Amino acid sequence: MDGERDGAGGFRPVPDVLAYLAGRWRTTRSARDLASGDDGRFEGVTVFSPLAGGGLLSHESGTFTWRDVSRPAERTLRFLPGSAPGTADVRFADGRPFHGLDLATGHHVAEHPCAADLYRGEFTVRGADRWRTVWRVGGPAKDLVLVTDYTRAQEPVTRTPGP
Repeated sequence: MDGERDGAGGFRPVPDVLAYLAGRWRTTRSARDLASGDDGRFEGVTVFSPLAGGGLLSHESGTFTWRDVSRPAERTLRFLPGSAPGTADVRFADGRPFHGLDLATGHHVAEHPCAADLYRGEFTVRGADRWRTVWRVGGPAKDLVLVTDYTRAQEPVTRTPGP
């Protein structure tokens, strides 16, 4: 054990997802297309800021590099209070449902069907200031693995301008 993880399976339990996520996180993501073998990388910041009425607005911005071409990239999600205390209902920016999130054990698995493809996400809390998501996307249109590491920013982070 690395001293930052505890609880079942070596993950750090999080009793309140929204309280844990609030703030700024340095974000790095690897993207691998299993069909072509192509690799990409995202580097940036994710800011979880309060939403009027409760919950958090997650805004990710940075640079995505794919096939040696770098471009600005961003994504917005809404993390709303879930049906059970301490959980979240994750939604796309337009309000469509994405997945639930419960980190009471420090580990959560979620699925999201997207047309004929299936997104399967695994969330692990690795410490008070570190967590990871691994999304496996499979189906007729996609065959991807996306691994994202989040590290709480200790100093103010300037958001990368979007496109």
